[in-house]
Amino acid sequence: MSAPATDSIEEREALVPGSAAGRRFDAVLAELFPEFSRSRLAEWIRAGDVQLDGRQVRPRDPVRGGEHVRLVVRLEVETEAVAQDIPLRILHEDADVFVIDKPAGLVVHPGAGNADGTLVNALLHRDPALASVPRAGVVHRLDKDTSGVMVVARTLQAQTALVAQLSARGVHRQYLAVVAGALVAGGTVDAGIDRHPRDRIRMAVREDGRDAVTHYRLRERFRAHTALECRLETGRTHQIRVHMAHLRHPIIGDPLYGGPLKLPKGASEALVAALRGFRRQALHAETLEFAHPSSGEPIRCSAAVPQDMQALMAALREDTATHAEAERSRR
Repeated sequence: MSAPATDSIEEREALVPGSAAGRRFDAVLAELFPEFSRSRLAEWIRAGDVQLDGRQVRPRDPVRGGEHVRLVVRLEVETEAVAQDIPLRILHEDADVFVIDKPAGLVVHPGAGNADGTLVNALLHRDPALASVPRAGVVHRLDKDTSGVMVVARTLQAQTALVAQLSARGVHRQYLAVVAGALVAGGTVDAGIDRHPRDRIRMAVREDGRDAVTHYRLRERFRAHTALECRLETGRTHQIRVHMAHLRHPIIGDPLYGGPLKLPKGASEALVAALRGFRRQALHAETLEFAHPSSGEPIRCSAAVPQDMQALMAALREDTATHAEAERSRR
């Protein structure tokens, strides 16, 4: 087990440009140190960790231009989760980020019913310094039973930059989903999402929901199912799962939004076994592309489709071919 992380302290200095005269100190500070979020900088100002020409000032105080800024960066331990030696498949690693291939069944954050054995526990073993980064560097989540690519920031600066990219819709996220029903074309779902009005575990499409946009296109058509390539424009909780259910083409195996399993007419024993045996939502985060938080260079990582989804699609493919051959024989 790794040693616990301790608080880290470092100093930064900068000079207020003359062109900033008359502007609020907090706004100028955010431009001088863009690697930190405005809320974090405001906390440090209020704590007295930022000085302007050797004196403490308020966030709203105006600057004259030419002053010296001294910033004490205090990165406190943000998580008390225990480091655990849980294997991780790393797709990319450098001083700023990890990109991992999360397996289905691995919970991201410790919580009720999952005090340990999570991705965060694994990350803290891989890099104990992540204890000083909010959420151990996790920038975006994948549901427990969704597999695939995730990016984790190793520094507060990298996390701030990646969260900003996500907010600006600058991160490309592509998923593979296998859904019920034979779709004939791709499209876009533009439907707001928020908590279900009665079931607080579920999300739902709502008129007053938060903006949510999913683009999808056909990857492979089966007799009574479809493999879709889904691209997220936004990143709401359960977004693809909710949007596919909203289209009346829920994801196979989805315990929250899929409803009772419907077997296609004439399904073989092999297909019935494959559908009944698939015990998670058939959703895989296939590709992630973002600008590196330090260099700005594009980073693109892809995770291979896991074996269980490959087997499911093989069974659907065989069923489709068998019925097509039977149909040709009847003609």
